[in-house]
Amino acid sequence: MKRTPIVAGNWKMNLLGSDVVAYAEALAAAGPPETDVDIVLFPTPVYLAAAARAMLEWASVGAQDVHAEEKGAYTGDVAAAQARDAGAAWALAGHSERRQYHGESNVEVARKAERTLGVGLTPVVCVGETLEQRQQGETEAILDAQLAPVLAVLDAADGDTEGGAVLAYEPVWAIGTGLSASPEIAAAVHSHLRRALNDYRSGLGDAARILYGGSVNADNCVDLLGRPDIDGFLIGGASLDPASFLRIIRLCAGSGSGPAP
Repeated sequence: MKRTPIVAGNWKMNLLGSDVVAYAEALAAAGPPETDVDIVLFPTPVYLAAAARAMLEWASVGAQDVHAEEKGAYTGDVAAAQARDAGAAWALAGHSERRQYHGESNVEVARKAERTLGVGLTPVVCVGETLEQRQQGETEAILDAQLAPVLAVLDAADGDTEGGAVLAYEPVWAIGTGLSASPEIAAAVHSHLRRALNDYRSGLGDAARILYGGSVNADNCVDLLGRPDIDGFLIGGASLDPASFLRIIRLCAGSGSGPAP
């Protein structure tokens, strides 16, 4: 099964409205990738609709987060249906910064992913361990605990969304630090996650796209994507500059992973 790579940019709490327009213009000037690669950008919520209007047919947008409830008295939060109405096609669930700074539990992440799926968005479920957890040899146990509540959602996403089942492995110790997991470390973790998905339902792991996130840049992306279980990237800082992001896209285009049918 050939899996189309995903190159996604998470802008976090960065860029202004004028930057969004300039970014879209830079993508338009460069033109679409010559081969299959899914391009997704996750702008800050206030510019989600503007980004959806500005982006091109070959670049879609997603929500950085949605609330687990359908609607209600949750000041400052965004409902999944609102994100979709604003033009999102994707949504992150369980990014490490949400887990760390907002205390999101594994169960809460699963509820958000399920709500996302329920309105027709493709959830990108994020998992990852801290440096201390890795040093203590707990990486696989932590990832299994984070994955367990979302397995049913990922299974449903495999058949119910255009994007299919998507995981993002983001070692917390490599996010924004300049450190990046070696291709060997990243590949080993991705292989573990794929086995876990296949253990849940045969074929789910083979179909799912598993992204790597953690100080990805143009210098390390090719070595990472060359590993058979790495299907693309969720990029932070390097996605803020369209030239940098475009370079990564060009390097990744045509590098779809997975065994040939």
